[in-house]
Amino acid sequence: MKKLKKSVLVMLVGVLSLGTVGCSSSKKDVNQLQAVKDKGVLTIGTSADYPPYEFHKEIDGKDTIVGFEMVMAQEIAKDLGVKLEIKDMKFDGLLGALKSGNIDMVVAGMSPTQERKKAVNFTDVYYNGEHTILIKGENKEKYKTVEDLKNSKIAVQKASLQESIAKDVIQSTDIKSLSKISDVVLELQNNNVDAIVVSKEAIIGYLNQYPQIIDTNIELGEDAVEGSAIAIDKSDDMSLLDAVNKALNKLEKESKIEKFVKIATELAQ
Repeated sequence: MKKLKKSVLVMLVGVLSLGTVGCSSSKKDVNQLQAVKDKGVLTIGTSADYPPYEFHKEIDGKDTIVGFEMVMAQEIAKDLGVKLEIKDMKFDGLLGALKSGNIDMVVAGMSPTQERKKAVNFTDVYYNGEHTILIKGENKEKYKTVEDLKNSKIAVQKASLQESIAKDVIQSTDIKSLSKISDVVLELQNNNVDAIVVSKEAIIGYLNQYPQIIDTNIELGEDAVEGSAIAIDKSDDMSLLDAVNKALNKLEKESKIEKFVKIATELAQ
């Protein structure tokens, strides 16, 4: 484990954006896997403000994109025999970038919802995370249940499962949707909203950074469990999808994803 941890840390700090490389085609008659191999680069889109999935970390004085999904993507690129390129963008712009051919895949803790499946293909789910509600500590007696939050103002990340939870589970009528998780947290810190819905895995660093914010641990039910999968442009050709699923299944069998999560979580603290 110690040897594995050391190697994973090296990968975590070594996964960098390599700059713009030519776009991949998403036409139905194109072999998507061969297109990536011909290019020699697997270009992924992410939104790097979601620790421990993906986030920015200063390593040796240099801003670096790290996280367990970035290590996972590096492993997939290695299996495909190509280099990895990371493009950091707003979460709500990822599917558009995929459809336009600007990226080959979305690796960003994305849930394979039925609505998204109409536009893109998804790999197998490789990680299940939970969501929770954060509030200011001074309001802990005020917000104890989902019912208490119905008339509150809630911030969430735009186009995310958190947005659906705020609408459908909490049934809030005052929702502020923002592009970045960091901005969502700042809205609560600055008292612009009463609560925020976020991933449980993503809150550790923010709770350390903002001690006035607390986790309510309010039960949200099964609708608050988020399965993450990789999005690939919809096509009749399944070569890239099959190859990525094969790489993911290999990582799962070797229990590496769980180890990547643990190490990335420690790095985010």
